[in-house]
Amino acid sequence: MTLASTSTLAISEMREFAGFEPGEQAFIKRSLDVGLARCDAFRLWGTSEVERIAIRRQYVAYQDLKPLRAMIPPGGAPGEIERFIGKLVRIAAFDLAQDRIASFSAFRFLYERLIGPEIRPFLPSAFCAAAALPQIQPERRKILLQSLSEAAATAPGWSKASPRFFPEHVGEAEAA
Repeated sequence: MTLASTSTLAISEMREFAGFEPGEQAFIKRSLDVGLARCDAFRLWGTSEVERIAIRRQYVAYQDLKPLRAMIPPGGAPGEIERFIGKLVRIAAFDLAQDRIASFSAFRFLYERLIGPEIRPFLPSAFCAAAALPQIQPERRKILLQSLSEAAATAPGWSKASPRFFPEHVGEAEAA
């Protein structure tokens, strides 16, 4: 990949991220801090006891991210799908139940970074499964499921390009 195409991809990712609601942006940044162990999320994001409890729960929910990265089924091998999808849906359900991700686009943006580009073919099914679970309120379930475009749900192929832009916390006002 050339420097120009890498720069174009990063700018495109920045634009996409800028289109998310501020709450989604903050949740994505905090999730990347927790899931990628980029920093002490308690210190950076734990502005209240409620937030510290949420971060603690997120650390527990994200414990399976590292093994999940290693178990992505090559070519969709049927024997390995069950365990993989089960773990992925469990983590996705946790994130969607936080009511801070409002669309498939934000979900995809986060998970491409948490797990890697190899996760892309599995994201529509994991998102639908997690969004359809009873722990998601019916009104919210409808909004989430309607956010998955036909193009994303029926994509004939997925890019193998790694994400270039990983948003980070930029100031104290953001955590509030």
